[in-house]
Amino acid sequence: MTTTEATARTTGATENRTVFLLAHTGRRAAIRSAELVVQGLLRSGLGVRVLEAEAADLPLPGSVETVPDATPEVLDGCELLIVLGGDGTLLRGAEFARASGVPMLGVNLGRVGFLAEAERDDLDKVVDRVVTRAYEVEERMTLDVVVHSNGDIVHRDWALNEAAVQKVSPERILEVVLEVDGRPVTGFGCDGIVCATPTGSTAYAFSAGGPVVWPEVEALLMVPISAHALFAKPLVTSPTSTLAVEVQQHTPHGVLWCDGRRTVELPSGARVEVRRGAVPVRLARLHHASFTDRLVAKFALPVSGWRGAPH
Repeated sequence: MTTTEATARTTGATENRTVFLLAHTGRRAAIRSAELVVQGLLRSGLGVRVLEAEAADLPLPGSVETVPDATPEVLDGCELLIVLGGDGTLLRGAEFARASGVPMLGVNLGRVGFLAEAERDDLDKVVDRVVTRAYEVEERMTLDVVVHSNGDIVHRDWALNEAAVQKVSPERILEVVLEVDGRPVTGFGCDGIVCATPTGSTAYAFSAGGPVVWPEVEALLMVPISAHALFAKPLVTSPTSTLAVEVQQHTPHGVLWCDGRRTVELPSGARVEVRRGAVPVRLARLHHASFTDRLVAKFALPVSGWRGAPH
């Protein structure tokens, strides 16, 4: 899952190096952070590229390159994508990172930010590590999602965190049957089903009561949301498994959400199939801290009194 890129601290060879910057310009903190990052990169001789729509909200010097369209091609020639914002902005950046293959380095300006590698106070360190190429690149598993209706494929999508099948009407439950590797597991009424990656285990799946899965574990998760059933436990399957959620014919239609960003309506009788994604998302990492330490820090878990292993 993890691949190591060059971490040589050579301050030379900055010619023709370009970094793409994506920011949540609706936040004042993001605007100020973007300004500091851009200034640091330019001082070190790196080029910076941003979207025109965001450049209009940022106090940027004229040497910053702007591009009009938010397509994967805007990252052509860039060695890194720096994203400043909360979870929503980081997931937006993941769309660019997956489509382009460019590693994403997230700076958290939101609440939890498990996808982020740095916090707002780390901006100087972020610039230094980027300039000296002192970072590693980790590949995160994604999901490929296919929606069938009346025997036809009607939608294809992907997700880094999760693909969630949910009810639409708050007063009605969604009747579903769950399937793993072509065999039925159980059926029940519920508010929805979350199919997640290990990366997504600390996102929606976590809120629905699913297990926390360490990122280096390759697995797929299936977590019911408010199921009206005696057996409605979270399932953890092989990364080669195919998960399926069938919306029953007699139930109201549902909706599919991928990473909380892209949605499609699911008619009664629709079938959603989820597999390991063919294309991963590449995340730039600055720290060698374990996921355990990250978990404790992000959720402020109480660990006072811990003495460690005996020596």
